[in-house]
Amino acid sequence: MTSVIGANTETPHALAGLPLPLPALNGRRRDDYALAIRQMSQRLVALDNEMHGLPIAELAARSFKTVHSRLGAGDYEPRYEHDIQSAAAELAEITGWALFNEGEFSASRRFNQEALFLARLAGDRSTELITLQNMGMLADWVGRSREALAIARSVLDQGKLSPRVEAMFRAREAQGLSASGDTSEAARSFERARSLLQESAPGDEPSWAWWVSDREMDRQQGRTLHEAAEWRQAIPVLEKAMQHQDGSHVGYKNVAAVRLLDSLVQVKSWQAAEREAGKLMLVVGEMSSVVTLDILKKVASRGKRLSAAPSNLKDALDHIESVIEEDPYEI
Repeated sequence: MTSVIGANTETPHALAGLPLPLPALNGRRRDDYALAIRQMSQRLVALDNEMHGLPIAELAARSFKTVHSRLGAGDYEPRYEHDIQSAAAELAEITGWALFNEGEFSASRRFNQEALFLARLAGDRSTELITLQNMGMLADWVGRSREALAIARSVLDQGKLSPRVEAMFRAREAQGLSASGDTSEAARSFERARSLLQESAPGDEPSWAWWVSDREMDRQQGRTLHEAAEWRQAIPVLEKAMQHQDGSHVGYKNVAAVRLLDSLVQVKSWQAAEREAGKLMLVVGEMSSVVTLDILKKVASRGKRLSAAPSNLKDALDHIESVIEEDPYEI
């Protein structure tokens, strides 16, 4: 998985400590309307990366529907049209990410398509690229690996990408190749992605690309190894993905811990698995990413059924499973 940052939002680190009340999206007609939309996007991004990812999909979708209605009616000054379209595309892209993270895949696809349409109308290549990234991620996640690979290569073939953006699409290419069974080419694509990160200069990159890091490469490569049942190879990669680093963090970071736990269980590394299960016990009640929780629930269920698993581990997995199934409104 990848995080979501629209083309003109600041990073969560840059926003730290700033008051970000939800802006009003009605009653504005000039350039301040585009600003209001972007302020909404900034706040949604900040919420998405607080704690372990607060659920923002419904708020994002309702916000975009308000903007979408005004765009259709032409309720704005025409000279600001492209700027408003660009801001709306960014908001739609954030909504598409949030819907994916909450397991609403069909809705995510619709909002991604709307984001892509608006970005192209506005001539906003930056938002177009992050949206295509999200579309590739979604395609890969729902089993459309050839579509994911085609999206990545369509962008790479056009060229003229900054190093960090190219790295992002090389990683998407790698995941599409891995899902198609070409693991050796996938490994080469990941290697190329990592080398591109070393060439990246922050001033030459879009503002949303802050999350495309070595840690993100580890998360994505760890996922491909985990899903290919290459448990022993996945473990060190996922452990690197979880190492503390300075700077901004994404709200979905626990997905690497979940995959690491499963890999340790599969190779019967019981003590290490118990340690990881203990860490997840402390945070599972705060996790809101449906796609991450769905994986964790399957991991807990599988681990509990292993006869060789020690009782302490089974107890921890049982606790994790029960917390996942709790009423989220119970306090």
